[in-house]
Amino acid sequence: MTIASGHIQPCLWFDDRLEEAARFYTAIFPNSSIAHLGPLAGEFILDGLTFRGVNGGPDLPFHGSAFAINCRDQSEVDYYWDSLADGGEESVCGWLTDRFGLSWQVVPARLHELLTDPSPARATAASRALLGMRRIVVADLEAAADAAGPGVASR
Repeated sequence: MTIASGHIQPCLWFDDRLEEAARFYTAIFPNSSIAHLGPLAGEFILDGLTFRGVNGGPDLPFHGSAFAINCRDQSEVDYYWDSLADGGEESVCGWLTDRFGLSWQVVPARLHELLTDPSPARATAASRALLGMRRIVVADLEAAADAAGPGVASR
């Protein structure tokens, strides 16, 4: 699935029941489907609107709904991160709360590619690297995945 750069997407937070929730909601609403589900995140469509879902666990202060910004590259991540974090508060895994209290996740397209890499070792390495980040840094994700072994070439 390709999402336009700069596209704002609703994001729903679940402690650990993303798959169950996605299946529940898509069974209720017409024109709905599951685009993809992974252990940490996924996307599903409810009556034509694409939602990102996250298994974020109970340990972070944010719960509920937020917005995700899908970015094509690091420069776009940096632009949105710097702009929205100004006067706000940075969190982990690309999450921040802006000065008005809205929660955002600023996500490079490469993150999805690495987290769904056909090599479980590469996907796990990228996931572990993500867990140690505030702002998502594509080069650091790629370095972690590359250290785990060969895989899909960078786009």
